[in-house]
Amino acid sequence: MTFEQYPYTRLDIAVFSARFETALQQFREAQTFEAQDAAVEGIVYLRTEFESMMTICSIRHTIDTKDAFYEAENDHCDEISPNYQELVNNFYKALLGATFRSDLEKKWGKQLFVIAELALKTFEPAILVDLQEENKLASEYTKLNASSRIAFRGETYNATAMVPFEQSDDRQTRREAAEAKWNWFATNAAQYDRIFDDLARVRTRIAQTLGYKNFVELAYVRLGRSDYNAADVARYRKQILDFIVPIATSLRDKQRQRLGYDTLYYYDEVYEFASGNPVPKGSPDWIVKNAETMYRELAPETDEFFSYMQTHDLMDLENRETKAPGGYCTVISNQKSPFIFANFNGTTHDVEVLTHEAGHAFQVYQSRNFGVPEYHFPTYEACEIHSMSMEFLTWPWMKLFFEEDTEKFMFSHLSGALLFLPYGVAVDEFQHWIYEHTAATPEERRKAWSGIEKKYLPHRNYEGNEHLQTGGWWHKQSHIYQNPFYYIDYTLAQICAFQFWKRARENREAAWADYLRLCKAGGSLSFLQLVELAGLRSPFEDGCLESVVGEIKAWIDSVDDSKF
Repeated sequence: MTFEQYPYTRLDIAVFSARFETALQQFREAQTFEAQDAAVEGIVYLRTEFESMMTICSIRHTIDTKDAFYEAENDHCDEISPNYQELVNNFYKALLGATFRSDLEKKWGKQLFVIAELALKTFEPAILVDLQEENKLASEYTKLNASSRIAFRGETYNATAMVPFEQSDDRQTRREAAEAKWNWFATNAAQYDRIFDDLARVRTRIAQTLGYKNFVELAYVRLGRSDYNAADVARYRKQILDFIVPIATSLRDKQRQRLGYDTLYYYDEVYEFASGNPVPKGSPDWIVKNAETMYRELAPETDEFFSYMQTHDLMDLENRETKAPGGYCTVISNQKSPFIFANFNGTTHDVEVLTHEAGHAFQVYQSRNFGVPEYHFPTYEACEIHSMSMEFLTWPWMKLFFEEDTEKFMFSHLSGALLFLPYGVAVDEFQHWIYEHTAATPEERRKAWSGIEKKYLPHRNYEGNEHLQTGGWWHKQSHIYQNPFYYIDYTLAQICAFQFWKRARENREAAWADYLRLCKAGGSLSFLQLVELAGLRSPFEDGCLESVVGEIKAWIDSVDDSKF
């Protein structure tokens, strides 16, 4: 079947709950390991079917946010997902107290039990209504973003369709495009602030009901961060501030000189070269056709994977007016199928997002036969190693997409990865601040963002845009609304991906073997255990950041960027 043929059935939570409780009772009453293990299999089957319907609904809703049927179904799923979480937590309680726990650990792995222990710290029936509200607010943010209609030079565009104008060779076009986009955000700022006011209140209420001091503590547990904490992250942010921010500032100054400007403004940052940014040399279909060649030549495993994705129509890549913004990869469990969602816009982003999301999807494909849904993906920071490393492992094929601009693309890609690190930790520090100051007004939040932004991105110049000068940028960062504290993960994974970039240049076969081993492990290990499995250094380790980034900087410095 193709994705369009995958069946969808509305979930009846009452019927499902009755079936689930019956299976759970069989688990509790099992007199042998074999009987208890069979009960686990039955519970996994029920969960797989339930989660697959949730995922199919979510994908089809984001493909067309104006589809009335799937909008209503998505609202229904938001409503019942906390009930489902309660049932899963009941299973986790039974699992942790299982008569044959040691035998179950041998079969299913210890990580399942670690996940169960953490999950039990994130849910009680008392928060069910609040979880429903949190889901609805996150969906409201998605709908608000998808509703963007930006007037620009006599036409109307959504935010994604504005990107090519923001990267125009003409500086005035870039400025007007950026101002038009941010004017839409400014016009809707009250809605963005109101949604976040409500999210901050409900998340704090959930955390306090569960006995946490604030939502920060709960968020780390929700994200399954079992082998590092907020103090570790704070020390890591300090390393970025001390070592990476000066490099990023120098890279922006090099860009200013390349462009021949006296001052680099915010709308100039995405325009990297006076000769124009590198862009793919063909249409979306042409990009996919070249990706087919790339993955056929990269490895037998990627050839099989990408053929599967195409045969089953598991990619929706082109931007459309009613499509939700952004890009993601998810998994439809009952089909053992990854799904890639993106919004191509005719820029370098198209190739980067395809290789990035294909990294996620390839990992899912490699670990699709794990018996429990907990292992389909690892925790977020480990997930991003797969995606960001895939971006680098496909470098030898970038000529297929960028032709004579290949070296320009590589310079842009690698320097852009470095430039991202300070922004990534700024978003993380801001999230810590907002949940430690939940009584803050929208104005106070914007002031806090502005201060953090100046700390990590001292080069950024918003002169002429009052909305951004007063701290409005963060409204566009969807993770803050929809996946709280999921952002430092990208920077941690980037340090790991840099290591794969380095090792692939030294010994490509060995680097691929390590990457493949990492993908096959799925979510069966914690973040730092997966880092060790892949033979990588932990980003938290003293000296790791400097040693890895030092070689990246040396490569960038070796390139004569004035020729681009």
